[in-house]
Amino acid sequence: MGREEEILKERQRKIAELKAQGINPYPYSFKKTHSSKALQEKYSKLTPDERTKDKASVAGRVMTIRDLGQLIFVTIQDSEGKLQVVLQNKETETKSFDLFKKFVDSGDFVGFEGIVFKTKRGEVSILVKKLEILTKSLLPLPEKWHGIQDKEERYRKRYLDLIMNPEVKKVFEQREKIIEAIREFLKSRGFNEVDTPYLQTIYGGAEARPFKTHLNALDIDLFLAISPELYLKRLIVGGFEKVFSMARNFRNEGIDRWHNPEFTMMEIYQAYADYNDMMELTEDIYCHVCKKVFGTTKIQCQGKEIDFKKPWARMTMAEAIKKFAGIDVLKMNEKQLLDFVKKNNVEYKHEGWGWLIAALFEHYCEKELIQPTFVTDHPRELTPLCKAHRKDSRLIERFEPFCLGAEMANAYSELNDPKIQRELLENQQKLLAGGDEEANPFDSDFVNAIEVGMPPTGGLGIGIDRMVIMLTGQESIRDILLFPFMKPETLNENKEEKQVKKDKKEDKPVKSKTKTLKKGAKK
Repeated sequence: MGREEEILKERQRKIAELKAQGINPYPYSFKKTHSSKALQEKYSKLTPDERTKDKASVAGRVMTIRDLGQLIFVTIQDSEGKLQVVLQNKETETKSFDLFKKFVDSGDFVGFEGIVFKTKRGEVSILVKKLEILTKSLLPLPEKWHGIQDKEERYRKRYLDLIMNPEVKKVFEQREKIIEAIREFLKSRGFNEVDTPYLQTIYGGAEARPFKTHLNALDIDLFLAISPELYLKRLIVGGFEKVFSMARNFRNEGIDRWHNPEFTMMEIYQAYADYNDMMELTEDIYCHVCKKVFGTTKIQCQGKEIDFKKPWARMTMAEAIKKFAGIDVLKMNEKQLLDFVKKNNVEYKHEGWGWLIAALFEHYCEKELIQPTFVTDHPRELTPLCKAHRKDSRLIERFEPFCLGAEMANAYSELNDPKIQRELLENQQKLLAGGDEEANPFDSDFVNAIEVGMPPTGGLGIGIDRMVIMLTGQESIRDILLFPFMKPETLNENKEEKQVKKDKKEDKPVKSKTKTLKKGAKK
């Protein structure tokens, strides 16, 4: 019998014995009067070994137990931190003292009632008068000194990660504050927060492969939203002038440090604005959030100090390529670009003047953009939803800010010419029919909305997850999602079983089980 099985059997025995004594190991509630943090703050000025007459009722998970016979020191953990409680023979009622000694293990939830005091070593504590077992745990916690270290296991069992690594919780509390600060800022600027459908009959608004499902009630296929863009623009047509949506998006793409199939995107649309206005809004949002949540615009991330103070650096895509690749793409034709790309082994998605420029930018420039930088004026081929540049019709009025080599947001002077919009979406439909799984289907209702008339509009999409990664100094999107997508363990097990059978057949050493998730390379 393994160690965990022994612990499980012993705890099951304790549960049975508790029930036999008429004690419910899983009661319904407990009246808690104080949190660990509140007690620490309120009684921090007590002198060592000072005892109050103040009563307190606390509850939490038992993390450590130091049993000295007639004196037991216990550390409990609640949602706000840790607190020491002390059981002492004669001071603690005999029934409670014996109950703890006989039945309580680390990992259990216990409620304690007692008197607040400070130990000789200066630690605010509770001298326990009586206690109640609130939840008898069956499985042991990870080893207390090392916690849960394996990253794959931490992501897969986030509940253990949060118990054993309390600092992890701080990241998610900061995430919540970041989102609250964004909402506060936008509403102070007169923006309305709206909801858009997650289930859509026609997807659009981004270059991405969708997830497909089926609605039995109507016997039709549906798609999970890849973007709320086309719905938000319908609202601008309908008379809203400032709208935003904090929405979940779903894209059937690769998985890596920046990408998860399900992620949070904020999209903002403002009537009578263009991409210059959206650049200023982007800076203002980041500055507000940094100051509100962290008290400074300077953030430590991935070993670098990043300053989000405005104004951010600005360069056109052509200027960036000229700086980092040494060529002037605006003076080159498609053949010259293709020759350069092939000669330098640059990967590209499509041939075509604009697509090759985009490939050159991704290859040479992105990794160089460490401090917040707006990259503007992209080739026209890259999106069907953006206005042509007012000075160069080969380009569009689009920008993407980059930081730490990653895209932070995407924004346009939104296309509102119905004739051009129809033509561009019809071309997308042809690409889709030709096998491009990331092209958008033709959305006739959206085109109809544009034909009704949409005012000049600036649009902005900010990746909330990337924002949180950068502002909290994390390494990966998995570190800022409570439940990131993980390959089911059964898939790994089945793969291992097949490999074992194959290796036995071929008389090879058996390979150990891998816990690494194969990364998708697509941006």
